[in-house]
Amino acid sequence: MSNHLPNEARVIPLRPHGARPAGAPPRQAPPAPAAKEPLWRDLVGDVLRRERLAQERTLKDVADEARISMPYLSEVERGRKEASSEVLAAAAHALGLNLGDLLTRAQGELVRLTSRQVPGGGRASRARTGASYDGMCLAA
Repeated sequence: MSNHLPNEARVIPLRPHGARPAGAPPRQAPPAPAAKEPLWRDLVGDVLRRERLAQERTLKDVADEARISMPYLSEVERGRKEASSEVLAAAAHALGLNLGDLLTRAQGELVRLTSRQVPGGGRASRARTGASYDGMCLAA
């Protein structure tokens, strides 16, 4: 009788772990993952937090003025929540910004971060396609 439990399968490997069949080409290291582009919610959250700290204001103060909950604003600042345009506008207004200011700063941060990742300053795709627009486009 076997010493295995009744509902437990016994696995018998066909070849030892890591062994290659005879004549198989040597394994190559997997390609390095491409640099991830930053998420929009992270960029917007960073801008909100930097502005709040620059004004030496508390999270509670800004959340109360924006009429949103303090935990929710904290989650937005940390990039954990994808806030609606109404919430972003309220947070921006509480900091003395309008929504356009907030989005422009986030877009500038996006350009700054992504230009480090692409050889040639991040302009390669625009040069290739011939597009001349250097602004931001949001779709609803």
